Amino acid sequence: MTTDSLFDRLKHPNPHLREQAMLEIAESRDENTIPRLMSILDEEDTTYRRAAVKTLGVIGADVVPSVVEALLHSDNVTVRGSAAKALAQIAVNYPNLPFPEAGLQGLKAAINDPNPVVHIASVMALGQMGSAAYDILVESLKTTDNVAVQVAIVNALASIGDQRCAEVLTTFANDESVDSYVRESATSALSRLDLVINFNAKRT
Repeated sequence: MTTDSLFDRLKHPNPHLREQAMLEIAESRDENTIPRLMSILDEEDTTYRRAAVKTLGVIGADVVPSVVEALLHSDNVTVRGSAAKALAQIAVNYPNLPFPEAGLQGLKAAINDPNPVVHIASVMALGQMGSAAYDILVESLKTTDNVAVQVAIVNALASIGDQRCAEVLTTFANDESVDSYVRESATSALSRLDLVINFNAKRT
């Protein structure tokens, strides 16, 4: 198939055909592949846009510089949100590789994005990074005064499954000066963290 027809396949209603196209694009990529995928991140067509995000995730670490650039500097909210999701996809696809530092720092900066779509997507992406994101999430939890961001971080800490998160979540759950909604979220995140830690322990 030609590159054009593979890219057209990313819009296909059949998810299997889309996934096949993603893998083929990633395998046969050239210097135009990443810029072309990046140019789809502001598409109105959600299927097409999500497929581009996933394809970037399949390609992996090589896309990080372009994606971080878009995450931090695009004027388009959809592009910034999609960039955060692309970084999350890389973490999902390559769980055993250390996540590129530039990606972690990009997401850390994007937690302060004024748009909720972007800052929540960035926190959720960090939640996929495991222990590598621990310091960034904890620091951001302590420095942000945005309740929605705090709740998202608390949930991300629960999904990391790092033993150190229990202490942070317990402190927040018991801190009278913290917003009550954040405290409730920290309490429920603690029980979820236990489940994640136990699940991970069984797997290893």
